[in-house]
Amino acid sequence: MPTKVSEYMTRKVITIQPEAGLREAFFLMRDEAIRHLPVTNEAGELIGIVSDRELRRPGWVDESPDIGHEYDLTDDLHIGDVMIRDIVHVRTYDTLTKAVGTLLDYHVGAAPVLDKTGDLVGILSAVDLLKAFQNTLETQKSNKKNRSLA
Repeated sequence: MPTKVSEYMTRKVITIQPEAGLREAFFLMRDEAIRHLPVTNEAGELIGIVSDRELRRPGWVDESPDIGHEYDLTDDLHIGDVMIRDIVHVRTYDTLTKAVGTLLDYHVGAAPVLDKTGDLVGILSAVDLLKAFQNTLETQKSNKKNRSLA
């Protein structure tokens, strides 16, 4: 039976609201040792995602006509200003194979996980997928060892 996203996703989802400042998000990510923050509205609905990449170099930095423009990580800018609105997500019932394909196709390092009703219930990161891969390798090694003993 194929392994489902729900078996390896991170269930403790740390979110942020669009009104939060970039500095606040930076320290939240640092303190929680995470690289992706789903963005939710007051009702808890997923409306975006921000990664450490958007905090380090928002897209508008390259558009500045002033070559000397410095980007400051302050709370003058808000998460809603830099978040990705076109959210790549996976579902709890998706197979890990499908989820890996989704992350690869869209070149993202993590995806929010939605249940069948569309509620945010987790996040699946590259680290979660590495854990699944490690588990598969250990199972194969154990099976091979058991066959050689039989």
